[in-house]
Amino acid sequence: MYYLYHIPGKKIGVTTNLEERVEHQQGYNSGEYEVIMSTEDIDLISKKEISLQKVLGYRVDRQLYKDLHNNNYKQLNEMKINITEMTTTFPCPVNKLKGRLLDEIGMQWETEFGPCGITTMSVEWIMRNVKTSQYTKDRCYIYNKAFARWFDNNDAYVALHHGLDNAKQMNDQYNGRTRSGALSPSGMNEESYECCDEKNPCECRTNYSSVDFISQFDQIREWAQERGLYDKGDVKTQTLKLIEEAGEICRAVLKDDKEQIIDGIGDCVVVLTNLAELNNVSIEDCIDAAYDEISNRTGKMVNGTFKKD
Repeated sequence: MYYLYHIPGKKIGVTTNLEERVEHQQGYNSGEYEVIMSTEDIDLISKKEISLQKVLGYRVDRQLYKDLHNNNYKQLNEMKINITEMTTTFPCPVNKLKGRLLDEIGMQWETEFGPCGITTMSVEWIMRNVKTSQYTKDRCYIYNKAFARWFDNNDAYVALHHGLDNAKQMNDQYNGRTRSGALSPSGMNEESYECCDEKNPCECRTNYSSVDFISQFDQIREWAQERGLYDKGDVKTQTLKLIEEAGEICRAVLKDDKEQIIDGIGDCVVVLTNLAELNNVSIEDCIDAAYDEISNRTGKMVNGTFKKD
């Protein structure tokens, strides 16, 4: 039996085990969620989940539940992790975590911010960002929001571990972008394909697992998450901060101070990234939407600015 459940103000989800998924893994009591429907029809409930997520304004899953359910991933029956709204906690100290993770390659779980999983690439991210529990040194944790965003932006490149053909196929599928619209993450060598002969691959193709595929937007979000900006930040305050930084750019332009212009533009990008996050969207999606709008726009230059037709 499949259950469509609603956690008011949080999410719409589907599970076969309400007690395990909603109460144990996500930490909600029985009175804090409601069951909207139950059925044995996985196709029906998968479509209903997406429909209600859109209607109620929640994050919309990128895959139907039936597709996730049918994937050949390990479930949470090996390493017993604990998933809350904000964090995923691992049942071991940091110094033993990497070995445990490598034993669980292919394991996947759902967070409030999207699906995550253990791959050779994500293990490296986890190890860079994991923190020891405040309550015991025998447990450690990561922030779900930062991990889900990284995983979403980078799992398109997992095929790099499996050969050039798959990598090219994935890159073509997303037109050189990540699934959420960002350009190829920083650290990715765009010329790596060119140095390889497809029939006689060189050594660079075996070294992708050591490359840091984390976008600069991811780094900004991790920085902000660690400092509590997303937990305690305010949209209005960040909007005023953006105006302040834009004013700094104007001042630098008037003084022809290139160093301060660069600094001001960078500060605006940081604020915009965080402002988007506080509005429950990603900066990548905002950029993608803007580009889609202007990509076919026609017009002409008038007094130093582009005027659309």
